[in-house]
Amino acid sequence: MWSGASSYGCSGSRMAAVAEPRSMTRQPSTPLKVFLDLCLKKRTLDNFLTYFLRWVEQRKSSIHLCCKKLKIVSMPMDKIVTVLSMVQLDCIQEVQVSCTWSLSTLATLAPFLGEMSNLQRLHLSHVHVSAFKKQEHDHVVQITSQFRRLGHLRDLHLESPSFLEGCLDQMLRCLRSPLDSLSLTKCRLTESDLTHVSQSPDISQLKSLDLSGVPMTDFRPELLQVLLEKVAATLQEVDLDACGITDSQLEAFLPALSRCSQLRAVSLCGNLLSTAVMEKLLRHTAVLPCLRQERYPAPQETYRPRGVLLEARLARLRAQLLEILRDLGRPRIIWISLSPCPRCGEDVCHHMEPIVYSCPAPA
Repeated sequence: MWSGASSYGCSGSRMAAVAEPRSMTRQPSTPLKVFLDLCLKKRTLDNFLTYFLRWVEQRKSSIHLCCKKLKIVSMPMDKIVTVLSMVQLDCIQEVQVSCTWSLSTLATLAPFLGEMSNLQRLHLSHVHVSAFKKQEHDHVVQITSQFRRLGHLRDLHLESPSFLEGCLDQMLRCLRSPLDSLSLTKCRLTESDLTHVSQSPDISQLKSLDLSGVPMTDFRPELLQVLLEKVAATLQEVDLDACGITDSQLEAFLPALSRCSQLRAVSLCGNLLSTAVMEKLLRHTAVLPCLRQERYPAPQETYRPRGVLLEARLARLRAQLLEILRDLGRPRIIWISLSPCPRCGEDVCHHMEPIVYSCPAPA
């Protein structure tokens, strides 16, 4: 129910060395702060947490329960409300919700979220929309409006946020601080949503951008170009796995990608690229001085029409890419990923041996 690494602490004023005269009014003591990281992962409160919350409730005037990290995996909302009503919400810095919730359930949590004024990192996953459009809209407004109160938010990770399709601008308008990391994954977004991302003033300092699993095959090629240009000065990591990116889209944003001078990691696995465009990709990214981790898809020519891998052709491709790296003349490690993975069936394969080029030692 609670993490073993939870930390405890207290603060209070040190007692004076000389006793005060009895006639002086005793000043109220500073409440004792007890720190406990919470992981709510059972259907009911366990004996420890039940006893502990009762102990805090009985001493609420002198005890403040503080939690820096809150993780919710599985617990009924009424139990979650019971726990959160006991916690000093402005102490929480990190929240991770990994539940299959309805939108209405997340809306119930929203007011508590808005009280977490020092929240720096928020991760939500697998929130399902309801069938009633009017209710759905009201819940989205209730949830996104809480972001106005999160002035310290730096990392925002939303996995499968289907409720934001077509209305991502509502959330972006409510942001109150520049983000370091933005992750919107495994969901459908509209072209308008992606345009609003690139226009938001709070993404101009992004260090990490993850849009993996967002279908973009039918998007205008220049959309990703504009977005990457906006974050080129600060971006360190970009993940565009399984987005259905085509040759024309990649060629459109390659110049912007090559201007991301701080880029350390790029992943484009599971996309629909040709060998010719892969070669262009390697040449454009060769100018990036900080790039250390590169993950790219096996080109379309390495598969039969029904997706069957041609292993001999893949081997020739790897040799061809190694020659390009040798020609470019700088040490690099490239991972070529199959899709789907022949070993585990996942959309993206991470079991391949890397292509490694090391510059020869001087004679």
